[in-house]
Amino acid sequence: MIAALFVATDGAYFGVPDVDPWDERRDARLYAGPHPVVAHPPCSTWCQVAHVNQKRYGHRVGDDGGCFASALANVRRVGGVLEHPAESYAWREFGLLRPVRGAWSRSIDGAWVTDVNQRAYGHRARKRTWLYAVVDAPPRLDWSNPPPVATVSFLTNHGGGRLPRLSKREAKATPLPFRDMLLGIARSVARTEAA
Repeated sequence: MIAALFVATDGAYFGVPDVDPWDERRDARLYAGPHPVVAHPPCSTWCQVAHVNQKRYGHRVGDDGGCFASALANVRRVGGVLEHPAESYAWREFGLLRPVRGAWSRSIDGAWVTDVNQRAYGHRARKRTWLYAVVDAPPRLDWSNPPPVATVSFLTNHGGGRLPRLSKREAKATPLPFRDMLLGIARSVARTEAA
């Protein structure tokens, strides 16, 4: 069994055998184990546009109600993987090693980090993502950087102005091949524990 934390209601993790999805209604901050996790803590107060969101909506940078802290604590406690947008302010706030693209790096706490583009896994937009994994040996990933065919924002470094913009739901959605890769990381923890 894998626990999928902070996932969209009826999203990619629902209906998957041996996956226990925790959406907003279940409040993933309450997850107490024992299964390895795939954690997708909310990112709007930690992402590159968090300061814009703060000015526009009043959501203070980093104020996510403890979601990121809970996700990180669970990954460290039971193993698995946490994903967050590249350049997430949470990385610095929680003292995590800054990832590099194209390889896994081992941090001083024993976890593995990397920078991967979800476009390589079927997302239509350029969606760089940082991973923090607590596993014995992380898998090789597709670290390619295919050109986007859509954008998640109007920012020019995301293709804004020349590419079609995705809906908020599609922009947030986890492509199934990316979901399966993340579940594979968490399942490697479960296999190690069973051995």
